[in-house]
Amino acid sequence: MSGDNEPKFTFQYLDGRKFPSLESKENKELLMKWSMKGRICAQMFSFDQPFQSYQKDDFVKDFMKDPKVISNLRMISGDKWTVVGIPATSVTAEVVPCSVLSMTLFDRLTDKGVVRESGHISKCFDEFCGEFQISDELRKMLLIDDSDNYCLYSDSERDEFLFRIFFHLCLGGRFNQFEDEIQPYLDVTKQIYKDLISVQKNPDTKELSIVSCVFKITAKDGEEMFYPAKVDHENTFSYLVVDPIKRTAAVLYHNFGASEFE
Repeated sequence: MSGDNEPKFTFQYLDGRKFPSLESKENKELLMKWSMKGRICAQMFSFDQPFQSYQKDDFVKDFMKDPKVISNLRMISGDKWTVVGIPATSVTAEVVPCSVLSMTLFDRLTDKGVVRESGHISKCFDEFCGEFQISDELRKMLLIDDSDNYCLYSDSERDEFLFRIFFHLCLGGRFNQFEDEIQPYLDVTKQIYKDLISVQKNPDTKELSIVSCVFKITAKDGEEMFYPAKVDHENTFSYLVVDPIKRTAAVLYHNFGASEFE
C-alpha cells in the first residue's frame, strides 16, 4: 500500500510530440493575426498507471506535483515563457464535456444569420463586453448573454470542449484582428480538437466514440493561484486531455495578452 502522500500517478514528458494544428505555417499566421501566437502551446505527457475519470482530482494533483511535469510544463509569467517549476499545494480540475464528433454543431450559425451563406460573419454596431470589442454577430452571440442569438447554443453545448476551443480562438488575444469569414476559425478549431482527442470504434456497431477525458485545471501555491496565470481571465486557460487507453495527457495552454512580434 502506498502512503497518502505518495503519488498514485507518475508521468514522463514526451518531448518529441508534435501538434500540427499549432505548428503549420498557415495556422501560425492565423494565430499571429488573432494575437495568440507565442502565447499558446500544447505539450504531451505519458503516465504509468491505469486511469478512470473518478480519479481526476488525484490525477491532476499528482500531475501538478510530479517532478517531470513541473520541470517541463510551460507557462507564461511576466510575459516570458518559463516552466511551472514548483509543485502545487492545491489544484482544481473542472470536468469539461467532450462528446461532439462533428463540426455540424456550428451549422446553425448560418441558419440564424450570424454567418451569411457566403461564409461572411454578419457585422453589428461596435460595443464592448469587458475588454473585448464586439463588432460582429459572432462575438455578440459568444459573449453577450441577453443578445438575440445567445440561445442558439445551450449551456451544455457551450460547455463542450469543441465549442470552448472555437470560443477561445474567436476571442483571441489583446490585439486580435478579427476574421471577416467564419472558415478559418472552424478549420483551426477542428485541427486542434483532432490533435488532442482520441476516438475509438465500437467493433459491433462501428460507431465512433471519444475516449478522452478533458479537465480545465488551475493550481495554487498556498492561497495564490499561479497556473495557468496569477490573474484569472476568460481567455487564459489550461486544459488537460487524458487518454486512458494510450495513457497520455496532453495540455493545451493559452495566456491572454499581446502576441509575439516577429
